[in-house]
Amino acid sequence: MTTAIVYYSMSGNTKYVADKIAERIEADIIRIDPVKAYPDKGAKKFIWGGKSAVMGEKPALLPYELNVEKYDRIILGTPVWASNFAPPIRTFIKENPNIHGKKLAVFTCFSGGADKAIEKMKKYIGIEKFEAELILVDPKESVKAEDDEKIGVFCQKLKKDGK
Repeated sequence: MTTAIVYYSMSGNTKYVADKIAERIEADIIRIDPVKAYPDKGAKKFIWGGKSAVMGEKPALLPYELNVEKYDRIILGTPVWASNFAPPIRTFIKENPNIHGKKLAVFTCFSGGADKAIEKMKKYIGIEKFEAELILVDPKESVKAEDDEKIGVFCQKLKKDGK
């Protein structure tokens, strides 16, 4: 089964997890970034990012290479902002409506509100469930053996369902 991991990462946590998953299931990685970067420090980081997430903004993305038709599965990776998935992922979903015919999985990196963010993403895509879900708290900043185990379980579920 061919798999692409599409992710946005501001602080590096989501990238960290995307790399770990890709190693275990041999997936291609596609990083997406907005044309105008979000502030990544201080109060502006939370105000700007939170407002953008709550308002459902869809920022323009830098060019990325992805032929969705090439893949059987798309894994979406996102930080959680104000109990929402990050706006660049919202843009990606809007730009790629053909992901609806694919197996979909999701992972989040957060400090709070991940369950709500996943539910909002399901609703936005128009699906009832993901093939697999993974929620981690600051995995790059606070490396824990239990996070590695959770990544392993997530990857095993994908391997099992991918046969």
